[in-house]
Amino acid sequence: METLHNTLSKEERLYCKKDIADLLAGGRFTGGIPMRFCTRLETGTGHSRIMVSVPKKLFKRAVKRNLLKRRIRESYRLQKSVLEGVEADILFIYNTKEVLPSERIFQLVGDHLRTLAGKASLKKD
Repeated sequence: METLHNTLSKEERLYCKKDIADLLAGGRFTGGIPMRFCTRLETGTGHSRIMVSVPKKLFKRAVKRNLLKRRIRESYRLQKSVLEGVEADILFIYNTKEVLPSERIFQLVGDHLRTLAGKASLKKD
């Protein structure tokens, strides 16, 4: 399968209830405030998949929730090349009441992806 580096295709999104349940049951939670991550390596899909969650409890208005989800997905899309050759399911959970700027979200997502790529390379060795 050939992936385009500047898109976020349906194959790269985590949407099946069974896959989400497997991620939550067998994944490892990391991070804290302002963002948490649940990650499961070696999924057998051949590529990485993501899911983004912004709780309604923190943001009642859908406009702000959707803004934050767009920012997180865009940050992942621009930096997903870091995970080249890594099979992982990742859940991004936004975890603070303030709306962070795009640059800060970009940095948080990038830091997590680099950490994940490092762990995956250690497992392969």
